[in-house]
Amino acid sequence: MDNNKFKGNWHEFKGEVKRKWGKLTDNDLLECEGDYEKFLGIVQKRYGDEKDAVQSWANDWYSEREQEEIRRRHDTISRNQV
Repeated sequence: MDNNKFKGNWHEFKGEVKRKWGKLTDNDLLECEGDYEKFLGIVQKRYGDEKDAVQSWANDWYSEREQEEIRRRHDTISRNQV
């Protein structure tokens, strides 16, 4: 995961991660505030053996956002060419 991408979508992501992984507290999310490495440390602390599942979910979540952005750009380019 690229830390810049992680930070760029942090506000949207933290709401989703809180709904999906409820052991993460508001203080946990404030502590990592868009820093991927800190996020992983906090996930390890709260979820232990499930860290890989949380990390995989986070990567999938960001990949979906990237794909949506690519589709939006493509749609905009297509409309502008008409």
